[in-house]
Amino acid sequence: MSPFPGFPQRMRFTPLPNLFFSELLPQIADIAELKATLHIFWTLYQKRGYPKFVTYSELLSDKTLMRGIGDGEALRHGLERAISRGTLIHLTLEGEGGSESLYFLNTEGDRRAVAKIENGEIDLGGFPKMEPYPEAKEQPNIFTLYEENIGMLTPMIAEELKEAERIYPASWIESAFKEAVSRNKRSWRYISRILERWAAEGKEHGEPGRDFKEDTDKYFKGRYGHLVKR
Repeated sequence: MSPFPGFPQRMRFTPLPNLFFSELLPQIADIAELKATLHIFWTLYQKRGYPKFVTYSELLSDKTLMRGIGDGEALRHGLERAISRGTLIHLTLEGEGGSESLYFLNTEGDRRAVAKIENGEIDLGGFPKMEPYPEAKEQPNIFTLYEENIGMLTPMIAEELKEAERIYPASWIESAFKEAVSRNKRSWRYISRILERWAAEGKEHGEPGRDFKEDTDKYFKGRYGHLVKR
């Protein structure tokens, strides 16, 4: 086994509830349960949309997880232990091709979501579409993008980022950061204006829309530009 080379200076993080360390971790003695539980936290944090869940098929096809946990039997064992402990909620979804197991975190929001699925308020349309799991590639979240491209987070900015992450698609947010960096406009105000413009006018073919500079230049560089102050 090759030694772990250490953590790089820039890296992404996955948040875990404090209760995991104070209540759950001291109780978990089974390594398969621990690996399955931690991996599901990591997986669900990367997902978007509502409700958030992971299927057994997704977990079984995840090379990173299976390399560490062993085989399907060990995975089943770990999941069953986590369900019995109350960490996860298990729901079986019936479809044309058979049944599929869905796993949710046992949070208040997910308990409500499971209840709505069971009583028909939320229709998952049979089997949910499986999401591919790239082994190493992750889509950076909005907080990582901010810290890597702008600087240190403040509580006020963090609240604005949370709201933006709730409103806009993750691909838009990443594209807006790239657009701002390419124009050396490294500020959240500029990025939020890009997102607002795309929301109002559309974002064609996944490419950044018309830059705001084009709008302002017609005033500053036009015939009467010398009369306008920036």
